[in-house]
Amino acid sequence: MLKEAVYHRPKNNFAYAYDKETIHIRLRTKKDDMNKVSLIHGDPYVWEDGEWQYDLVGMNKSGSDDLFDYWFASIKPPYRRLRYSFLLQDHEETLTYTEKGFFHNVPTDDTAYHFCFPFLNEADVFTAPEWVKDTVWYQIFPERFGNGDPSINPEGTLPWGSEDPKPDSFFGGDFQGVLDHLDHIESLGINGLYFTPIFKAASNHKYDTIDYMEIDPQFGDKETFRTLVRECHKRGIRVMLDAVFNHSGYYFEPFQDVLEKGSESKYFTWFHMWEQDVKTDPQPNYDAFAFVPDMPKLNTEHPEVKRYLLDVAKYWVEEFDIDGWRLDVANEVDHAFWRDFRRTVKSVKPEVYILGEIWHDSMPWLQGDQFDAVMNYPFTNAVLKFFNDEMSLERFKDQITHVEHMYPKNVNEVSFNLLDSHDTKRILTYADEQKDAVKLMYAFQLSYGGSPCIYYGDEVGMTGGDDPGCRKCMVWEEEEQDLELFSFVQKLIKLRKTEPAFGNGADLSFRHDDNLLVYEKTSNDQTLLFLLNSTDSKQTYKVEEEIKQELHRDDQSNVTKQTIEVAAKGFVIIELS
Repeated sequence: MLKEAVYHRPKNNFAYAYDKETIHIRLRTKKDDMNKVSLIHGDPYVWEDGEWQYDLVGMNKSGSDDLFDYWFASIKPPYRRLRYSFLLQDHEETLTYTEKGFFHNVPTDDTAYHFCFPFLNEADVFTAPEWVKDTVWYQIFPERFGNGDPSINPEGTLPWGSEDPKPDSFFGGDFQGVLDHLDHIESLGINGLYFTPIFKAASNHKYDTIDYMEIDPQFGDKETFRTLVRECHKRGIRVMLDAVFNHSGYYFEPFQDVLEKGSESKYFTWFHMWEQDVKTDPQPNYDAFAFVPDMPKLNTEHPEVKRYLLDVAKYWVEEFDIDGWRLDVANEVDHAFWRDFRRTVKSVKPEVYILGEIWHDSMPWLQGDQFDAVMNYPFTNAVLKFFNDEMSLERFKDQITHVEHMYPKNVNEVSFNLLDSHDTKRILTYADEQKDAVKLMYAFQLSYGGSPCIYYGDEVGMTGGDDPGCRKCMVWEEEEQDLELFSFVQKLIKLRKTEPAFGNGADLSFRHDDNLLVYEKTSNDQTLLFLLNSTDSKQTYKVEEEIKQELHRDDQSNVTKQTIEVAAKGFVIIELS
């Protein structure tokens, strides 16, 4: 038994309240090291004859990666408090793993030996909006989705789609353009819209905010936006806005005042200035996003800055009934600000979804006091690389298992799972325009837990490289759209909504196969088996269970009583009896 590999911490993703009466416990051990793991648990105040009383429950192996096995147990302690430890068994010995180390017997003379979950306070349960679990998002870059009102085009607007986008080009996308195409969005099965920034800014991307309280005039006015939100809500579609609170734009009035007056400006301490005299060239002498002088970092610890930004956060929820905030560069803003942000927006509308843009392990932001979710880029990277032959099957399963165990289950259920965005290559371009690979990516994304997001235009086969190439004008001419791909994505979204085990209603577990990606999803009502073939040759898989029905089979694959032939780059979804 490799004791050094055994790990547990009584908090975060290893011990947490799943709901007001359920505690989830996880343990990590060396891969293939343990034959059996059991959870020793009991109330700290239940004693008989001078000994602590405990129960044993077997832990399930919830997954494995290249180095570790992960073990899981779910329990409902009658008095909502817990002392616990772990009974470990390998081929040679049985040991008890406690907070104070390893013992040959279960210590019963003092509960202080054991890990402690002091009390399951309902206020401490991580609680995200329930509706997010059933939401499929659609990301819109407003400048490029639809030009519905040419009368408000900014100066120099180019004819729609007349050329590839440049960093400074404008094509006149606006809110009316979104309103004009809500039928397209609804027919795909989308029930959540995520807009990149809509506030007044000099650029086409609007991440350089000039005025957080005003809509950029090229998109329309507040009444048009109010109409857009209202029309979305009528169709059961939620609306999430993008906010940049880490930094402002160059033309943000307080920053302009600092540029003019230097340290004499009343806004000087609104930013992180290094010297009395402000310089923007050749490099800013103040904190900025990266080293971009046009994006000075805001001092969110300053009381006036905090008050202003929290008023912004509250205003758009209160006045326009938006349903979510996506927060740009969220990891560079102080935690105290985000705690106040959460309290502020949730006081107006408790069901608002708070999504942080963080590309790395985000556990510090996901403890119930700050964000509901983050953009799940570890998921994104694994899916892109595997289905484009940059990662082995085993490595992919290792990576997804790691993603599954990074956060508590109730966090994973609302994680924002994307394949591409305005910041990355489009998936069809990443896949060298191999549509079959894109279909496999969608099959995995839309059958995975969390809250999936589709980038505008991907569903009709749009291409585009890194920024600005990924920000092309939406293609609206049907003869230029891949309508077969649209129907394919539409069908998967429908399956996610209608089949109990397809989305968040079931846990995922991988089955072993040398060539096929095979995973099972089991809920109380249903067991689904997914077989995805990313190879260039037909693969065969034998099913021991009885097949109840097929949910999907491509034209080249074949399903018989217990044998499934999966075509090259094809996939099959079956329901087991």
